[in-house]
Amino acid sequence: MNTGHDGSISTGHANSCKDMLKRIETMVLMGVDMPVEAIRGQMASAIDVIIHLGRSFDGSRKLMEISEITGMAASQVALHPLFEMNEDDELTMRSELCDQKKLKEYGQYEAYQKLMESFKARDQPVEI
Repeated sequence: MNTGHDGSISTGHANSCKDMLKRIETMVLMGVDMPVEAIRGQMASAIDVIIHLGRSFDGSRKLMEISEITGMAASQVALHPLFEMNEDDELTMRSELCDQKKLKEYGQYEAYQKLMESFKARDQPVEI
């Protein structure tokens, strides 16, 4: 987003992180005639992380998935899953961030490392 300062946040309605990318692409195509590859390239460079909230088995709203966008792969926006809800309705860590550059730029890398160490030490689902 071109707002004159770093960082922004937005909301959208989708059924997963991957579905959100498809919906953004569709919304852009509704407003402008642009090659799909160009739209995907813009999304890959503009979006860092997608957080998906959804309904749990018991009907409550929960954090279902967190994915990092790592660029393009085979003409598609590449998603890297960080956390996902498992079959026991527990959020589990899948992997760490691939791109940690912004954490370092904004002085948050040490906090991120401590958070990851605590997740690894627990070796169990994350309770949020």
